[in-house]
Amino acid sequence: MAQQPARPSRRQIMVAGAATMAAATVGGTQVAYAAGYGYGSGDLGNWQISSKAIASESTIKYVLARDGVFMFGDSISIQDGRALATRLAGRTGDPLAVNNWSGRPTQPTVDALAQWATLYGLPRRILMAIGSNDIFTPPVFAAQADRTMDIVGPNRTVIWVNIQVARTTRPAAVQLADQRNSAWINLQLSDAQRRHPNLRIVRWAEYLAAKPGRLTWYLRDGVHTSVPAGQDARNELIVQGLTTAK
Repeated sequence: MAQQPARPSRRQIMVAGAATMAAATVGGTQVAYAAGYGYGSGDLGNWQISSKAIASESTIKYVLARDGVFMFGDSISIQDGRALATRLAGRTGDPLAVNNWSGRPTQPTVDALAQWATLYGLPRRILMAIGSNDIFTPPVFAAQADRTMDIVGPNRTVIWVNIQVARTTRPAAVQLADQRNSAWINLQLSDAQRRHPNLRIVRWAEYLAAKPGRLTWYLRDGVHTSVPAGQDARNELIVQGLTTAK
């Protein structure tokens, strides 16, 4: 089992990609982890009652037979998944089978991956667009990344989209906690890549941080992509990652 990571230092946060671009203080005082408020981002709600988009068995088998792509994601993927499938098919001809569920964190998503692996087998490429809902309990992420790689095995490639969360509808202290926790998750993903050579990262967070204005132009609420600008930008990065892994 992967060792649980320590809470990241301020210096680690400041080099972690898009999350590092946020100011590290509110009113001149560094925001601490609030007692009774988890890691500062609040609590994860009941995601099981949220919307989902899961491919039919016939679609799963069709995609597997053509060695397409299995995608596992959350609400961002529900919004962007159809456009991604169209972009991918137009670029490479590869079909996409989705298992997307709003609000879902990584652990039950990996459970779904394991279920598909047992029931159907897996294609050569697995797309994991998951992790945004782990900001509420960031330390659990590393073990799930390792678990994903154990399920997939060494002969398949996992393409994993890293995260950027700073919910603009929340108070400034919570937005800062979201940023810090996003960076923490992205650090764990980068560490996992060093352990698993068949894990490739789509660096969405770094892309957003690379130019002023991208965070507000490509995200409509600090999490979900704007349409079409953010959706197109993120999906293009994903297709590039999938194409390179083919």
